[in-house]
Amino acid sequence: MISDPPNKPMDNDDFDELDAILDDLRTRGDEVPQWEFCEGAMAALVCSRRVIMPSEYFPVLLGLEADAPADGAPAEPEEGMTRFADAIQAGRFMELWMRRWNEVAMALNAEVETLEDENCYHPEVMDVRGAVLELSDEARAEIGDQELPAFAQVWALGFMFVVENWAEEWAAPRDKEAAGWLNDALDAIVSLTDDDTDPPAFSMHSEDGPPSVSEARMNTFGGAIWAVYDLRELWRNLGPRIETVRKTETPGRNDPCWCGSGKKFKKCHGLH
Repeated sequence: MISDPPNKPMDNDDFDELDAILDDLRTRGDEVPQWEFCEGAMAALVCSRRVIMPSEYFPVLLGLEADAPADGAPAEPEEGMTRFADAIQAGRFMELWMRRWNEVAMALNAEVETLEDENCYHPEVMDVRGAVLELSDEARAEIGDQELPAFAQVWALGFMFVVENWAEEWAAPRDKEAAGWLNDALDAIVSLTDDDTDPPAFSMHSEDGPPSVSEARMNTFGGAIWAVYDLRELWRNLGPRIETVRKTETPGRNDPCWCGSGKKFKKCHGLH
């Protein structure tokens, strides 16, 4: 199989393929998320304060074991564990994941003035409610009263999943202005995790389609995208957290040695 170039733009077929792989993983681990959730998690990982490696985040996000390699060579499946079907599937997933990662990183590094800018970050999100409204009466009847996520709600949940699981990387900085910037940005994304209860005004599928997304929701969505840019800029300016190094006191020459030998320090480790 010929691999796609790492900078090849993602298209609908690529996202459908990612969804299909996740669907297959879900047969071996029912907590594997949908792609929209992964898309939100990816955005958070890209703009996280510290570079978090795939070997660290995939076990948490997809339920893979910590020792499951992310280079396309997974171990044999174990009962109850989420595993790729084979090395080919794992390799293809990583190829598509990194292509999307590069797209998101490039977009968040770009200087954009409006959300309509072609270089702006555009999350891959679904308007599930709108899609259901366009189904036939029979198809909608099969769905029944099943609760459907609001527009971009799953994306925001994926973003906050990373924030909550790597809370130390999202801790408020000491600088009050920076801390306020962080809180405002996260609040904007958290707002998107709420349901859309306002009157629907837009269809995300067609101009004359049945409305399914409120005007307030679209404003909240736009605010969340700008919040991601703010977070990316904030952590890029502050850099990774620096752990405080505390110097331990050296025992006196006649004090008991710290190793617990019972000897005086000068006759034990103090000799070295």
